[in-house]
Amino acid sequence: MAQRLQCAISRTGLSAFADVERDIRQGRALLWLALSRDEGDVAIDAVATTRIEQTDAGKVCVIVACEGRRRHRWLPLIGGIEAYAKAEGCQRVRIFGRKGWQRVLEGYAQTHVIMEKETR
Repeated sequence: MAQRLQCAISRTGLSAFADVERDIRQGRALLWLALSRDEGDVAIDAVATTRIEQTDAGKVCVIVACEGRRRHRWLPLIGGIEAYAKAEGCQRVRIFGRKGWQRVLEGYAQTHVIMEKETR
């Protein structure tokens, strides 16, 4: 699952896996796990990372990366991250991810676009 999370982080190009890993190890970010029991063994169905950022408009909980399988089983757990963000005084939860997340995340709307241009 760590390799899949690394691929998810690399796919967007918005952060580097080493930076995310360091933030988690140093307590600046959280690692969230969605676990299931499969024939007595515990399996990791999904992983996500979050960090809280202070912006001019207030605190924001950023879901930096999320990767998993059997999405229907763990997608409702996003509500736990939202509750955590509210308890920490965040005004919003922000997701940097693929456009397809809009189809499955209720209440989230595209408010900004990240655009890039390569210099040559």
